Amino acid sequence: MKHGITPLTILLALLLAIGSASVAAQQVTYDGYEFSNPQQYQRYKQLTEELRCPKCQNQNIADSNAPLAEDMRERTYQMVLDGKSNEQIIQFMVARYGNFAHYRPPFNPFTAILWLAPLLIALLGIVIAVRTSRKRKQPVVLSEQEREQLQQLTKRSRND
Repeated sequence: MKHGITPLTILLALLLAIGSASVAAQQVTYDGYEFSNPQQYQRYKQLTEELRCPKCQNQNIADSNAPLAEDMRERTYQMVLDGKSNEQIIQFMVARYGNFAHYRPPFNPFTAILWLAPLLIALLGIVIAVRTSRKRKQPVVLSEQEREQLQQLTKRSRND
């Protein structure tokens, strides 16, 4: 029996290469995490950009190097692989870390200050600006004594 390359061997090798290439094309690797399809990767990426690191001031867990953010990324990855919905993952993170963990917290009595504070600050600024401008428009009223002093001062400055 000869050990040469036969057309059947070439065909089998080609089919094996095509099969592994299609499986490899489905898998996505990102930051050390392997996803079975691009949709899982997109969901993971979206969630890590939408969730905020509670330890960092204003940084999402995708960009944070804090150990807490690493734990949150790992948990998000596991939940995406487990087939949890985006809403379930966000609810879990909010339940565990509070509303601060979500960049878009829901409007409720606990988060009302987050939503209303910018509006209240803007309104306060407008009220202060209007009051300040009205005070400046009022004419200055001088008493008789002040008018006489002003006239004397202006006469002196003209004579000098």
